[in-house]
Amino acid sequence: MSSDPHRPTDLSEMLAAGTKEVHEKAENTEFVKDFLRGRIRKELFKLGHVALYFTYSAMEEEMERNKDHPDLAALYFPHELHRRDALARDLQYFYGEDWQDQVRVSPATQRYVERIQQIGRDQPALLVAHAYTRYMGDLSGGQVLRKVAQRAMKLPPTGEGLNFYQFDGIHSAKAFKQLYRSRMNELELDSHTKQKIVEEAVLAFQFNMEIFGELEEVGKTLQDDDLDAAPVHGAHGEMQGDISQCPYYAAKMAASGGSSYICQMAMTMLKNPSGQVILAAWIAALAGLAAWYLM
Repeated sequence: MSSDPHRPTDLSEMLAAGTKEVHEKAENTEFVKDFLRGRIRKELFKLGHVALYFTYSAMEEEMERNKDHPDLAALYFPHELHRRDALARDLQYFYGEDWQDQVRVSPATQRYVERIQQIGRDQPALLVAHAYTRYMGDLSGGQVLRKVAQRAMKLPPTGEGLNFYQFDGIHSAKAFKQLYRSRMNELELDSHTKQKIVEEAVLAFQFNMEIFGELEEVGKTLQDDDLDAAPVHGAHGEMQGDISQCPYYAAKMAASGGSSYICQMAMTMLKNPSGQVILAAWIAALAGLAAWYLM
């Protein structure tokens, strides 16, 4: 049987095509729809950081343990990418010196962590799916989130609470993403392994959606918090920021040149303080999901 000449063979393109459907499902979870209705609380932003801390701790431990594996060595960038220590600093800012006594891994996050640990032991090549999902998404949307969250939650201009989104070892996010994708596409993987990585990426989306579901349930138990947020406007009241820099706009345009509906919604929500907090929490939770389409 002849192969489809239009079917992508580069791993990065295979990931984009293979996760398109689950990406759209993630956008339509109740968590995201509740966000669009303005039902996400400030506390969820902190809980999202907790989930990220446990997820990155597991992923970076497995990457470290498998750093010499032939399918991972070319993607091992601890100085440039690792996020665990940055997340620990953020959690200390949000929860205090005893933050480790206050946070706990949620059931959905635990399942995600256990999967990462399992493939780290048994199928290290599949770690490529999780690393690419997380790190490329963080690099794509991190600076947008940093600015929005800093103003919306009145965080210090020195960066406390936002260390996760600051990549001090990377001078050009665009250039580094190009390098990372190039390194990934050059891995000597057979077609079966590439397909397994795509399937693992789909699974990563599903784990994220389970976490969204948990956050949705937590949100139902929280009271409204009236954060006194600083508006994100220019000197004459106009909105600041380039819509083309929104990770969701870039994701959609890179995938198919389609609608910028989600990003337009985000920009609209920036016009009021509560919307800024909601947007910050949403981008924090979904940053990784945009990575598959960003060019």
